[in-house]
Order: sequence, then C-alpha cells, then structure tokens
Amino acid sequence: MADAVLVVDDEPRILESLGRLLEREGFRAHLAKDGREADAILAREPELELALLDVALPGEDGLTLLKRWLAARPALHVVLMSGHGTIEMAVEATRLGAFDFLEKPLSSDRVMLALRNASRQRNLERENAALRESAGLASTLVGRSQAIHALLERIALAAPTAATVLVTGESGTGKELVARALHDLSPRRAQAFIALNCAALPEELVESELFGHEKGAFTGALAARRGKFEEAHRGTLFLDEIGDMSLRTQAKLLRVLQDGVVTRIGGSAPTKVDVRVVAATHRKLEQAVKDGAFREDLFYRLNVVPLAVPPLRDRLEDVGPLAEHFLALLAKQMGRKPRKIDRAALARLARHTWPGNVRELKNLLERVVILTPGETITEGDVAAHLPVGAIAAGASAAAGAVHAPIAPGEPALAPAAPAPGGTLKDQLDAAERAALEHALEAGGSVARAVELLGLERSHLYKKLRKHHLPY
Repeated sequence: MADAVLVVDDEPRILESLGRLLEREGFRAHLAKDGREADAILAREPELELALLDVALPGEDGLTLLKRWLAARPALHVVLMSGHGTIEMAVEATRLGAFDFLEKPLSSDRVMLALRNASRQRNLERENAALRESAGLASTLVGRSQAIHALLERIALAAPTAATVLVTGESGTGKELVARALHDLSPRRAQAFIALNCAALPEELVESELFGHEKGAFTGALAARRGKFEEAHRGTLFLDEIGDMSLRTQAKLLRVLQDGVVTRIGGSAPTKVDVRVVAATHRKLEQAVKDGAFREDLFYRLNVVPLAVPPLRDRLEDVGPLAEHFLALLAKQMGRKPRKIDRAALARLARHTWPGNVRELKNLLERVVILTPGETITEGDVAAHLPVGAIAAGASAAAGAVHAPIAPGEPALAPAAPAPGGTLKDQLDAAERAALEHALEAGGSVARAVELLGLERSHLYKKLRKHHLPY
C-alpha cells in the first residue's frame, strides 16, 4: 500500500496543489484545512505516520498541533511549512520534534525530497524496532554444532559484499534470519530490509508488489505505488519462496537483476535501483530447472553465493542451547521468572526428529511453559507435548530410560538395560547412550560424568555428539 500523508493548510489552492503532487508521486493524500479536520483524519487513520503541516492555521497553530500530536503519536513524522519562517521558528520546530521545515513558496522537488527522507527515516525506525523485537529470534542462529558454525562463517564472508545470495533449507530452519544477518552485517545495514513472500500472493499481485504500478494500470489501481525494488533502494530485498514464482515473473525479475532498472506496471519510465537481493526457497531449484518450472538463467543469477541452512535433526547438539535461549526469551515476553529444564528433558528433546525444525522447537517450548506448572521442566512435561512415537530412529531402545536427578552422596543407580531386539550394534549403541545419559544425570556435570565413566573429556564429547546428546 502507498504511503499516506496528512496535508494541513488553510489555503485551498496550496492544499489542492499538494494533494495532486502527492498522488502523482505515488502517495495517498489526506487533506485538512485546520487542526480539527486533521484530528479527525488521524483518529480514523491510526497507521498514518507522515504529515505536511502549515504553521499559520485558524484555531490551533501548527507548532501547537505538532507538540500535541507527537506527545500522542511519537511515530508521526511531521514536515512543517511556513510563509513567514524564521531561524528561530525553525529551531523551535526542530526542538518540538519536526522532521523538517520548509519555507513558502514551496518547491515541488523540495517537498518531495523532505517527504521521501521522512518516509525513509520512518522505514528505518520500523526496521530497527522489528529487529529489537525479534532480537531473541535472530539469535537462534547460534549453536555449538559444526554445521551452524560453518553457516555463520559463510554469512560473515558474504555479508560485506553486494553479491546475490540463495538461501536454501527446509521450512522452519530460519532462512529469513540468515537474510537479516546478511543485511545487518553489510554496509547496507542503515537502509531498509524489505521482505516479500512470493508464495503468499497470487501471481497477478506479485508483479505489482515487486515492480510497482502506475495509476490506472489495472482495475483497482487507484493510485501509483512503488514496488519492493524501489522501497529497498540502497538496501536489501529478501524474496522468500522464490521457487513458487511464475515463469512470467521470473523473466521480469531476471531483467531487473541484469540491468538494475525497474519499470512500474502500466508505466514507461525506467527507474534505476541499487538493491542487494537475497532469495530463499525450500524447493530443490536444480530439479525445478530440469522440470522446466524454474528458469536456468535466473537460477545461476541468484545462486552466486549459496547458503544451505541445516535442518535441526542434523544438528541435534544445538537443541540444548536453543531450548535455554527460547526459555529465557519466553520468560522475558511473559514477564515471568525463567524456567529451568533438566537433563532428561533435554535428552528427550534431542531424540525428536524435529520435522518442523527450530520453529517447532520454539512452539513446543512455549506450549510447555504455558501449560505446565513448576520451576523445572521435566522429561514428562516434554513428552506430554511431543507427538506420539516422535522419538528419533535408533534412539527408541534407550528412550524408556528416565533418570531422576541424584542428590550429592546418593549412590548411583545402574543405567537401564537396553530393550531386546535389533542388531548387536543397535543394542550396544542403545546401551552406550543409556550409560551416557545416566552419567550426566548422576554426575550433574560433564566433569563428574568423565569421572564416573572413566573417559577422557574429549572422548566423552565425541560420544555425546555421536548420540546427539546435549552437553
């Protein structure tokens, strides 16, 4: 949707002229001749965040309105206008929070420059707020696994460049988090990060969202609007589920990537754009190319830097750190004391295959926190919210061994014997896993488990990784 601008001026000629200018430039204009009409517009347009405000008005003047509006709506970006402006007035306007100050007679170029700067600043503030709000989620790109460390190293190498990146991985692995990390670590971090899910919109709307359109370009195009490429100018454009894009739109996207120029639907004037594109998909694009569902030339254009996000089942040693992170994040969001989670519960989580990946883990822990009492989350709490039969293959033999924490000085119990059946190797692996779980529970720490098992610490870590046990 195009940016909306509230214009307040008691001179009808100026008001109408500004309205026409804004509509022509792709904005939606709401016109008011005084503070009373402006208040009514603001009341029915809670998302409106841009305003052109004259200082000399009947009733409350512009400076009074500015002070009152910003007290109630800090996100409002106001550009003040005056035919009798002075340095003192401009300083006072700035002190009260005005984004810019324009002297009349107005220049169309100066008005649009001020509004575009205000719009850009508004977008940056929105983005920063969203990043702060999702800071906990973004930090889920952590872990002790080799797979996540390798991914972070590749992100750090690719981020400072302008290269196009193709992020692949299953749903729920955190592909958008990778895109945001690429943006945050790049020289474009101060500019906009714009995201578009190509699978969430019908084909006829994807092109309009990407490239923009002119007024009257199609039924319902009541005003011109910028597309995502123009919005992301000098920033980053994240195209999620690129594999679902139609061949027709793929062809247009390829031209923009090649030429760096976008033309709005129904328009003829090309606009130069400087955009870093990060695309993502859960599909196998190489196979889609073979099947004729995805353009080969576009695939190579996107796949300059490939980044594969591993599924959680391939880095189960990260389940523990992720669980602790999510529990801390949920406690903060809910205003509660952080919940603890015992080793048996972590071991049970590490035996799940996680088809929904990190997203599934976060949702499960949120459900457990809300629906179970107590300060410590137990294996029983976790098991009650896992799907029936959701233990990873090869771990079912040891899954029944539930060990209670052992108090200092209490004699250690022997680990449960593995269930009969399966090959000798399966049974030996199950017994080894059960012994490891028991030692961790009995000892309460890796150092104590080393003593109980008579292993070198490095050897213990190797076995814990082998059985995907948290440590």
